[in-house]
Amino acid sequence: MPFEQIAWLPLCAGVTGVGLVLSFLLLRRKGAAAGLRGAAWSLIPMAAYLTGALSTLWAMGTAAVRFVTGLVFSPSVWIGVGLTGLAVVLYLVSGVLRGRAGAKAEPAAAPSAPRRAGLPATAAQAPATEPARAKQAAPKKAADDDFGDIEDLLKRRGIS
Repeated sequence: MPFEQIAWLPLCAGVTGVGLVLSFLLLRRKGAAAGLRGAAWSLIPMAAYLTGALSTLWAMGTAAVRFVTGLVFSPSVWIGVGLTGLAVVLYLVSGVLRGRAGAKAEPAAAPSAPRRAGLPATAAQAPATEPARAKQAAPKKAADDDFGDIEDLLKRRGIS
């Protein structure tokens, strides 16, 4: 139905009139704030008609309805939606596979302990002595320093 075939003035005036009556009832039951808010919404149809915005709103509404009906009832659009979904699934699966491949490659990339010349394999690969381990594991800051962990984190990130 074209825009010009509808009698917009009586329709907008009627909607505005009914809204104002309901706004008056809201004013009596729920107070001034609810009544004024209802009156504000009630005046919009008449304002849209008088400013000429109603034809623009009509054109926007009919364009939206055409778009949605073309989207819903078109088989080629649904094929496109399906292909988009397949692309998203394939992308997500590739990310999972990439993460697994990276996790498997890390242990193989770790260098083995070098053999020292003249020492048997067991001595070259022997674990570090207890004092050396304690030196490596000792914290740089005192345990009671509250900001030590934060400073270490900032230094590792290159922020200091």
